[in-house]
Amino acid sequence: MPRQIPRRSLLAGMGLVGAGALTGCSSGGSGSGGASGSASGSASGTAPGSASATPTRSVQTATGTVEVPSAPRRVVVLDTAELDSVLTLGFTPVGASRAAADASLPDYWGSARLAGITSTGVIGDPDLEAISRLDPDLILSNRTRDGSRYESLSAIAPTVLTETTGYPWKQNFRTHADALNQQASVAPVTTGYAQHVSQVIQSLGGTDAAKKQQISLVRFVQGEDPRLYATRNFLGVVLADLDLGRPAAQSGAVFDTALTDPAQLGALDGTAIFHATYGDAAKAGTAKVVGSSAWQALGAVKAHRAFAVDDELWFQGSGYTGANLVLSQLQRFLRS
Repeated sequence: MPRQIPRRSLLAGMGLVGAGALTGCSSGGSGSGGASGSASGSASGTAPGSASATPTRSVQTATGTVEVPSAPRRVVVLDTAELDSVLTLGFTPVGASRAAADASLPDYWGSARLAGITSTGVIGDPDLEAISRLDPDLILSNRTRDGSRYESLSAIAPTVLTETTGYPWKQNFRTHADALNQQASVAPVTTGYAQHVSQVIQSLGGTDAAKKQQISLVRFVQGEDPRLYATRNFLGVVLADLDLGRPAAQSGAVFDTALTDPAQLGALDGTAIFHATYGDAAKAGTAKVVGSSAWQALGAVKAHRAFAVDDELWFQGSGYTGANLVLSQLQRFLRS
């Protein structure tokens, strides 16, 4: 039977994050002040308006230079990567959008950390009126999700978009930190992750042993064919950081490929298979595939190396906190 780590155990892996998850601030409050001015952000003037105009800074984004508050206090995030970045940096956003097939925000942080965050609709189709009611002073998203509504979002508050999400999650984190004026917090987070990666590699027997692994990633998606995740995504980067090998069918420089024919199941075999379900499992056909004779004939399955994992963490947690939790789970599973 596939094995899955209980959700309550997820945060146990955070012990090695160190400064990666900074002290949380109350909803609407900013984190501790970071150094102002960087290669992509610099001190600027003040926002026009009242006599007590808000000081602003210039930040380089996928849409060009954007003037943002020097000390943002009411941040709205419209995708899961932005949520991970903001929470990792110690902020609690006033609003956030959830994945369309999920009932709530990814809960690998725990309900207490997510308390007080108001829903702004679903990712890729946010509720602009709900966002406006929150009176944000900064909005974070990416062009893949919200490029088409950038002007509408910018009319509500300064909006910082990265080009896309997933694969460039490390660079996106730096952009998010710059927008929040938290550049000084970047190094503790990234250094903590690098140390965690080194520790996991050592625990798996070193780089040579890691390269001999063939780690398969499968995502069952509500109303769609199963997806085989390749290298150009969040998890692909994490596996590459660990020097873990991938099956040939998943080693290409693409995001994913669809498994359209059950006869192709052999393409997802490896030394270990990690699979998750997005949305309704019945509509995703998870049980049908996992219960099939073709699935049961896979080498990883026969070796009891097929593991069910949390979709909200593994496939949506595109940030440093999510990555550290995935590292801890990978270490636990691959050493079991």
